[in-house]
Formats: sequence, C-alpha cells, structure tokens
Amino acid sequence: MIIVNLDVMLARRKMRLGDLADQVGISIQNLSVLKTGKARAVRFSTLDALCKALDCQPGDLLAHDASQEEPEG
Repeated sequence: MIIVNLDVMLARRKMRLGDLADQVGISIQNLSVLKTGKARAVRFSTLDALCKALDCQPGDLLAHDASQEEPEG
C-alpha cells in the first residue's frame, strides 16, 4: 500500500491546504483526496509541483508499506 504523507509535509512547512492548492494550481478537493490516500493515481507533473511548493522530495510525500493491504473497492 502506498502511504501519502502530504499532511505531514504541510505541518512541517506550517502551510495550509488552501495555500498549497493556490501555489500548485490544484483544487482543495483534489488535494484532499490525495491527502486522505483515496487517490488512485497522481501525475508526475502534480508530484513535481507539490515537491517544488513544499521544497521536498517525492519520497517525503509517498511511502510504501507492504504490511498493509489495499482497501477493497
């Protein structure tokens, strides 16, 4: 299972979701879906924009946890 650590990075940068949405050009709703781990995919261009806005690496935002199973449906 892929874990999204967007909330962790937002807290570290003391940034609100709305501010990130404005910087990246993505709706708050779409960022919220990503933040909660409900997104099924993320574009590299989106990941690039998030990393630039948060001054981080993709590995700071995404992690793999083999011990957890993917949720059904």
